[in-house]
Amino acid sequence: MSRRYFGTDGVRGRVGEYPITPEFALRLGYAAGRVLAGGGGEASVVMGKDTRLSGYLLESALEAGLSAAGVSVRLLGPMPTPAIAYLTRAFHASAGIVISASHNPYYDNGIKFFAGNGRKLPDAVEEEIESWLDRPLVIVGPDKLGRASRLEDAKGRYIEFCKASFPNTLSLHGLRVVVDCAHGATYQVAPSVFSELGAEVFKIACMPDGLNINEDCGATHPQSLVAAVRTHRADIGIAFDGDGDRVIMVDGDGEIVDGDELIVMIARERLEQGQALTGVVGTLMSNMAMELAIKAMGLEFVRAKVGDRYVMAELDKRGWLLGGENSGHILCLDKTSTGDAIVASLQVLARLVRKQISLREERRHLRKFPQIMINVRVKDRVDPMMNEAIAMAVGQVEADLAGRGRVLLRASGTEPLIRVMVEGEDQCQVQVHVERLAELVRSSLA
Repeated sequence: MSRRYFGTDGVRGRVGEYPITPEFALRLGYAAGRVLAGGGGEASVVMGKDTRLSGYLLESALEAGLSAAGVSVRLLGPMPTPAIAYLTRAFHASAGIVISASHNPYYDNGIKFFAGNGRKLPDAVEEEIESWLDRPLVIVGPDKLGRASRLEDAKGRYIEFCKASFPNTLSLHGLRVVVDCAHGATYQVAPSVFSELGAEVFKIACMPDGLNINEDCGATHPQSLVAAVRTHRADIGIAFDGDGDRVIMVDGDGEIVDGDELIVMIARERLEQGQALTGVVGTLMSNMAMELAIKAMGLEFVRAKVGDRYVMAELDKRGWLLGGENSGHILCLDKTSTGDAIVASLQVLARLVRKQISLREERRHLRKFPQIMINVRVKDRVDPMMNEAIAMAVGQVEADLAGRGRVLLRASGTEPLIRVMVEGEDQCQVQVHVERLAELVRSSLA
């Protein structure tokens, strides 16, 4: 069965346009409730949201639908996505619900689910929920309706969980840290986590008004963080996205440090501490310097499709614990069940404190390869590698790169575009190759 509404990260769209409407949210809450209550016994969910104004609307509609299906709800208010995954496990809830559109602008929103184990719902469960969406909404008896309550100490519980992921023998005392919360879901918890561990914290983008989430701030717009680090002469800057599942850092010089670099640091720390680590999962967009660095540690490296859902699938398949994306989605499955930006940042800080080095010094171990991408508009979304001339040209470029670079041609999933990417050690060589391949794709497929 193909899913009509659930994408790789739940149901998402522009507020007021189907399916991000109160009517659909009501039916989705009811459908999810019927599936969750189908096993018998009392079902319950925990539900949180980011700081978008539309979160109130969707929260109320989902709550009504769940209650109509006989499912009780614990309301968490604005909380990071990974916090909801943790609290779902902590309360042994049937599921967790997150109302968020992550790094998107305020006028978008979405609804995603966690299973009782704090992982994303299996495809089969999402399909079952969709199968209930077109059925009549039949309310359970008045004595069977679900109850709603607000969990007042959710913030404190999650702060303690995050702090517990940091070694209790270490402290952040003496570190000057700028924290950019993107006016999003981490604004109440992230500054407290770092300050309670001893850091001197300077907050930016921590005043949400319902409309400013991710606006020129956060992990997707780190320029404000760069400026703040320089202004405060901070040791490090940490930026989260709107729902708190991706992180980007800035060193004391104001240089941006992405997810690829952070994952390498965490892997190196795990090995030096004697922890079990067999391999690391990246994505098709992970820099080749990351791959070579991981392999130089004696670890295996595997690339998944872009998306933390696919990274998780590869980790589960191999029984590995560490992976992520250059965008800052980082999965530390030895610490938590999903991508958690605060927890991931604490793993990096633990290494810096233990080694008594700066982020600037630590990142010198990895010199990223130049990576250039050109989008070529074509008539139809097709696999460019099915074209013999293109496939031959790609082979020639790969031979020229001699194992110290990569070529990636892939069709966009949403537009008639072919993304042509070349990566290698020499910027000029990469530029020449990517332009030639892009022109060949344009002349062959446009």
